[in-house]
Amino acid sequence: MNDKVMQLKEKFESKGMTLSLAESCTGGLLSSEIVKYPGVSSFFLGSVVSYAAQVKKSTLSVPEHLIKTLGEVSTPVALAMAKGVKAQLDTDWAVSITGIAGPGGGQKDKPVGTVCFAVVGPGFEKSIKKELNIKNRNEIQQASIDFALDYLLESFQ
Repeated sequence: MNDKVMQLKEKFESKGMTLSLAESCTGGLLSSEIVKYPGVSSFFLGSVVSYAAQVKKSTLSVPEHLIKTLGEVSTPVALAMAKGVKAQLDTDWAVSITGIAGPGGGQKDKPVGTVCFAVVGPGFEKSIKKELNIKNRNEIQQASIDFALDYLLESFQ
């Protein structure tokens, strides 16, 4: 059992709060990890897998200028994704993940393994860029899921 998911469940239930996710490079794997456990519908309302820029723009309301100037893998885009899914699914908290899982798609300034995360909640907004020193797609996705759970647990008070 994933202790992190159970910790989240306990924390969210104790405060009567809800969570949504916006995932790109993890393609719904974080959502899948959460829903492995019974009873999580008490706090987890759903997610949007916004793999394409068009979905980030149309469904999550990520401003086009952010994507054009900074690229889909940037902390401002991650923050906009989290805000967008929070608004769309009407939750108290939201987490987003956007990155380059590879094996292709990397660039000099954003190599494979570059992943941006954001957490938003009541009066709270935080985003971070991580450069995972991993080149395997599945390992990048799993490391991203683990970090996102830790990031949310650390942020949610």
